[in-house]
Amino acid sequence: MATLFKNIKELIQVRTEPVSFVSGTAMNELPTIKNAFLVVENGLIADFGSMDLCPTTNFTEVIDATGKMVLPTWCDSHTHIVYAGNREGEFVDRINGLSYEEIANNGGGILNSAKKLQATSEEDLYNQSRARLEEIIQLGTGAVEIKSGYGLTEEAELKMLRVIKRLKENYDISIKATFLGAHAVPSEYKNNKEGYLQLLINDVIPKVAAEKLAEYIDIFCETGYFSVADTELILEAGKKYGLIPKIHVNQFTAIGGVEAGVKFNALSVDHLEVMNPEDIVALQNTSTMPVALPSCSYFLSIPYTPARKIIDAGLPLALATDYNPGSTPSGNMNFVVSTACIKMKMTPEEAINAATINGAYAMGLESEVGTITKGKLANLILTKPINSYGFIPYSFGANQIDKVFIKGKEVD
Repeated sequence: MATLFKNIKELIQVRTEPVSFVSGTAMNELPTIKNAFLVVENGLIADFGSMDLCPTTNFTEVIDATGKMVLPTWCDSHTHIVYAGNREGEFVDRINGLSYEEIANNGGGILNSAKKLQATSEEDLYNQSRARLEEIIQLGTGAVEIKSGYGLTEEAELKMLRVIKRLKENYDISIKATFLGAHAVPSEYKNNKEGYLQLLINDVIPKVAAEKLAEYIDIFCETGYFSVADTELILEAGKKYGLIPKIHVNQFTAIGGVEAGVKFNALSVDHLEVMNPEDIVALQNTSTMPVALPSCSYFLSIPYTPARKIIDAGLPLALATDYNPGSTPSGNMNFVVSTACIKMKMTPEEAINAATINGAYAMGLESEVGTITKGKLANLILTKPINSYGFIPYSFGANQIDKVFIKGKEVD
């Protein structure tokens, strides 16, 4: 089974040599081939090059991409798409003047979602989440990380992770699972945060590991949620069971969480809307990927991650959606790329790199997806006819995707 894409106006994110991620000035370099072909065999990228070298025989399917571009599917390394119901009531509360923190203190926020999820059956939760997953695939996402964290009880957290596992089994898209039991302190532990942390460490993490329900462990390191000491406690416990650290950090305040992430060799530190100079210094010369979530800043009207300071300091940056019911009810990576350019002053080249190869790295998937490279999965976006790839972020309110291919198969 071989498919030929021919007459591609521009083949984007072409990497002939292995690359884990790009950083600093290299983020502004996006290698392409104009007037190109691409061959897919058995779900993998088998060949590509200039049309004057295009093979002509033995293809099951030939797709004429005249006027269109091909690029790797988006790699969304931070989502919470397994959740129950929605929180549009809180959306109205914010319009009427309440802050995110005030809503949370009134029993809303994460605790509101946890209450709904605990009362939702596993089958219903799966069906709600499946619809969201199919939605983001149609929008061009070909690899995604999904977190727990809206359960906040042993039973509900494991239910979320089993749903993620089922999504992995039933869809061809690359999916990574993260255990985020330390997303907030449950109401019943309001005055006993230490007791909740010990529940996670002694009871839940061992079961997550035993059932192989997650690759990563995460915690919300933030004022009013979990401290740096709490963060180090959870990351240490997770690492003992082979769970790789990630952190929600610096969303509202900078309390030293970035340094803690680096100390524990976190794969990524996510949010970073508030960054001190020492946070940037701490990330230099490390393997930890900074991840920005511009849709969250847009929806909550909070500062945007200072992308220019991060990239100009020689660091890499990834982009992700943070798709969740409270602060980012959207999994549209096209909007994320546009917003990064419009509000964070990233170039289209930087934003596309951040949303493909760097996002893949932030999920440990850089050897499978994120670039046009022989042997990688043929997870591809075929655009509509466009003038340049800069038109993708420019046309922020429109969908420039014609078709999406996962492992070489067109998504229906």
